[in-house]
Amino acid sequence: MAIGKEMPIMDCVVKFPETIDVFEEFGMGCLGCAAANFESIEEGALAHGMNVEALMIALNAVVAA
Repeated sequence: MAIGKEMPIMDCVVKFPETIDVFEEFGMGCLGCAAANFESIEEGALAHGMNVEALMIALNAVVAA
């Protein structure tokens, strides 16, 4: 896995810009908010009531493509 759930959201987006669409598809359209700079992917997903494992699978799939 290239992306781990402990990775900060913005680190993920900066390193893998192709993940932006995945975050938006899962309802996490707040990538510009201050919390995205320090919140991990897992923390953000849980705060938005998302399935963390499904999000991680989708993020890693788009990076692997």
